[in-house]
Amino acid sequence: MKGSYLLLIELKDDKTIQVGKLGKIFFRKGFYVYVGSALNGLEHRINRHLRLEKKVHWHIDYLLGSAKIVNVFLRESTGRCECKIADELSNKLEFVAGFGCSDCKCKSHLFYGSHVKIIQAIENLQMEHYSPNKNA
Repeated sequence: MKGSYLLLIELKDDKTIQVGKLGKIFFRKGFYVYVGSALNGLEHRINRHLRLEKKVHWHIDYLLGSAKIVNVFLRESTGRCECKIADELSNKLEFVAGFGCSDCKCKSHLFYGSHVKIIQAIENLQMEHYSPNKNA
C-alpha cells in the first residue's frame, strides 16, 4: 500500500529537543500532527514510527523520543500528496518551521493546535483511521 499518513502526537510537557541539523527547538506541551508519505510500504513506515526502539533518522524521530503517537490516519495514493495535505493544515494550524520538509518547499510537515482543532482539520482531509497490525 502506498500513500500519505498523519501521526497525531501528544507531548505531555514543554520540552526543548535537538532536532538534527534544525538545531534545538522548543516544543510546547500539547498536540501535534505530522504529515508523511511512504510510496514503498505505508504500513511498514507507520509501524516503524509506532516502534519505541528505532534508529533516529528523520526529524519526527527526535520528537517521538519524547512524545507519544495517539492516533494515525492515512490516505492511499499512487503519488505524493503529503505537500498538499501539509499546505491545507498550514492554513488551519500553527506550524514548526522547517520540520520534516527538507526535501520539499513546504513551510513544515509538523503542526500544532488544540486536540479539537487538529481533529477538525483531519476530518476535512477525509483520511482513514489506521489500526496497526500487532503482528506486523
